[in-house]
Amino acid sequence: MDGSIGIWIFLGVMVLFAVLGYNRLVRLRNMADKSFASIDAMAKKRYDLIPNLVATVQKYMDHERSTLTDITEMRAKAVSGNLSDNEKVDLDNKISRAMGNIMVAVENYPDLKASKNFVQLQGSLNEVEEQLSAARRAYNAAVTSYNNACQMFPSNVFAMLFNFKTKTLFEISEQERQNVDVKSLFG
Repeated sequence: MDGSIGIWIFLGVMVLFAVLGYNRLVRLRNMADKSFASIDAMAKKRYDLIPNLVATVQKYMDHERSTLTDITEMRAKAVSGNLSDNEKVDLDNKISRAMGNIMVAVENYPDLKASKNFVQLQGSLNEVEEQLSAARRAYNAAVTSYNNACQMFPSNVFAMLFNFKTKTLFEISEQERQNVDVKSLFG
């Protein structure tokens, strides 16, 4: 009889350990999902600004039409809602690069830089980009905690058992890691 009590205690501890491990993984996954939702909210603000920016810039920029068209197409794809999280990350990186290209090209259009409407849009866009950057950092922190739990023993056992999958971090492209050639911006 004493042996059966020990077995029941052992089983109870194991069940408790499993429940706590599972609940921790769920909490970490939900924190990562919540952080990703913050990025979605900031990206939505950016997507709402893009048509106004494109309309303002189109009046001045003839040579950058293809960039403006690309941004418009990427925005349409982004707001379609048919993207996986990884596709959203990739598209967000592409939009960031394209928006950066437009801001560099603006230097060649003094009338555009002096436009009050453009200056306001540029300020709004800079604010949204800063918020997006902060949201990405929060997301990466949450994903790192979640991924660690999915990969480290003993929680990785529960992650495999209950089919928890690691998530992708937001990373910048190799092109964005390169130093900016400031001389070319003023050439």
